Amino acid sequence: MASWLLQLGADVRGFALDPATGPALFHQLDLSRRIRHETAGVRDAAAARRTILDAQPDFVFHFAAQAIVRTSFEQPLETYATNLMGTGNVLEALRALNKPCEAVLITTDKCYRNREWLHAYREEDPMGGFDPYSSSKGAAELAIASGRQSFFAHHPVRVASARAGNVIGGGDWAKDRIVPDSMRAYTAW
Repeated sequence: MASWLLQLGADVRGFALDPATGPALFHQLDLSRRIRHETAGVRDAAAARRTILDAQPDFVFHFAAQAIVRTSFEQPLETYATNLMGTGNVLEALRALNKPCEAVLITTDKCYRNREWLHAYREEDPMGGFDPYSSSKGAAELAIASGRQSFFAHHPVRVASARAGNVIGGGDWAKDRIVPDSMRAYTAW
């Protein structure tokens, strides 16, 4: 996203932890040199607020997450802290922004309660999941909807959520990603 926004001529600022895997697209695209970047996590409410208020953004894209289902079983509290409370921290920082801004907070298609239906999930399907990752993302969706109704209905910041599938792993080399796992299997063969 940062690379694409740079190509469009945007002044891009980033806020994230250091990449957890290598190689990392962040380093491969030399983004640390091309954008203004702060190393901090969304669980740090003060850092989220400081970064957003310092940037005075026109657009915010919130992608930060603990996005690995298997890790959510090993670290459930960290998963909830990042996915739910981290999203809450971004929403709180946006509340303090007193200028027009479009904010898109990305969750996942796993935010729906899994009923093993053959059809794709619909907006009106119930939130929640049976694992810490899915339920944390369902809870984040509920927090976004609550924040949108409670705080942003008459605020200059407009908030939307988008739900993306993330099993491809476009640039991260974490376990349980189709392309990275395939490449690791191929190179080990």
